[in-house]
Amino acid sequence: MATEKKKQMVAVVEDDDSYRVAVQRLLKSAGFSVQSFATAEDFLRSGRQYETGCLITDIRMPGMSGLELQAKLNADHCLIPTIFVTAHGDEDMRLQAMRGGAVRFMVKPFDGEILLECVRAAFEAAG
Repeated sequence: MATEKKKQMVAVVEDDDSYRVAVQRLLKSAGFSVQSFATAEDFLRSGRQYETGCLITDIRMPGMSGLELQAKLNADHCLIPTIFVTAHGDEDMRLQAMRGGAVRFMVKPFDGEILLECVRAAFEAAG
């Protein structure tokens, strides 16, 4: 059962409350179990990284950035298919995220259906 939970659990780490709620609603409407967090530190303290099948995180946040979160998870051998979203992305950030194993790097605003397709693809790739 824990394996099935991991397959369907999406974690959203986003400091913008309205965006975080909108993404959570979108994912829930598509049948995903979702946990959301205002900071990367909140996500790590929760211990939910071990149940997460897909992570959606902003790049720029107060405290630990999305890229720092990715590096911490990788260092802890907690490899989670990650989708980065940002309003202020550049090519260097995109390359760093992709080298760290990100499955997608999306610039805000974006189409919700595209995000859902990326989440489904992340779960499929993880097997």
